[in-house]
Amino acid sequence: MTQTYDVIIVGAGAAGMMSAIEAGKRGRSVLLVDHAKKIGEKIRISGGGRCNFTNMNTHANKFISNNPDFVKSALSQYTQNDFIELISKHHIKFHEKKLGQLFCDDSAQQIIDMLLAECEQAKVTLKKEIHISDIGKIKDQYFITVGPEQYFCHSLIIATGGLSVPKIGASKFGYEVAKKFNMKVTETLPALVPLTFAESILKMCKELTGLSVESVISLAKTSFEEGMLFTHRGLSGPSILQISSYWKLGTNIKINLAPKLDVFTFLENKKKSDPKYDIHAVIAEILPKRLAHKICDSNQVAGNICELSNKSLKQLSDSINAWVVNPTGSEGYRTAEVTLGGVDTDELSSKTMMSKNNPGLFFIGEVVDVTGHLGGYNFQWAWSSGYVAGQYA
Repeated sequence: MTQTYDVIIVGAGAAGMMSAIEAGKRGRSVLLVDHAKKIGEKIRISGGGRCNFTNMNTHANKFISNNPDFVKSALSQYTQNDFIELISKHHIKFHEKKLGQLFCDDSAQQIIDMLLAECEQAKVTLKKEIHISDIGKIKDQYFITVGPEQYFCHSLIIATGGLSVPKIGASKFGYEVAKKFNMKVTETLPALVPLTFAESILKMCKELTGLSVESVISLAKTSFEEGMLFTHRGLSGPSILQISSYWKLGTNIKINLAPKLDVFTFLENKKKSDPKYDIHAVIAEILPKRLAHKICDSNQVAGNICELSNKSLKQLSDSINAWVVNPTGSEGYRTAEVTLGGVDTDELSSKTMMSKNNPGLFFIGEVVDVTGHLGGYNFQWAWSSGYVAGQYA
């Protein structure tokens, strides 16, 4: 049996649903298919179940891509304010947590319900638990094969996401489709992911598990000032997740555990004003006690501050203001929030998200080589790229 639609969208996540809504609003007949039983799982589990759905500070400089200018067109065609207008229309209450991050007051399910309601209003046909065995093109029509059935379309949108969070069905499907149509795919890596370390640092992390500190983490000219968390597997927390998108195996990262303080100057002044002060107590004034003791022990300093040479104090201060660590890896796609890399942006029109060499074939969302910083930017990319494809498919 065959059926023909104007538009077929593969992947009913954030970007896929957005493109379906927009194409449907234009009067296009739209088929939206997904392999999962439950739609929008990545939305549901995001932001601790409250979905960090966008960021007020959305700008092209918050995204990583081989072509840093690629995101500009889509982000200007559909902004964070446009999405806020949509959720306000559906009476979804939200709040700003910090750094421009917007979350639902209630539940991420509200975003899913809103998108499904909009799909229904736009007369989108949604089919779940669909497993595609073949995808291709005959003359000027694309097709997908599902069991004994074939569905044809004039425009095919691939919104299948990346490789992050495989437990909810992430796969390389989208990259394989791109390659089938002779499109380049850049190297893919886990991004926004906790980092792992060799035994010496791992031992310290295990002993400090659960401890969180505000820190500045830097790699070359890129730095992030947010919370860092010690875990039994290594280092995590927002600042580590952010830098992980820039980190490559073999490179060091620098951690400033007291970003608001020049620790060496502080120690010099303490040595003059309170010479009999125990060094553990001094460091505990600027860092959590457990961490302070651990740093003193690892630098082999003890006793009163007056007994310590300036050289020892400099070494100690450097281990706080400029702690250099060499990650051995990351926790991988299992815990990564997104995928770095994807369908090469050189293959796509930034205005429409359509393949330059395959008219009618679109790629949107995480499957594309566009990775946002932590904080709602990846959802905004999904909304913006989905909206754009929906205008032209």
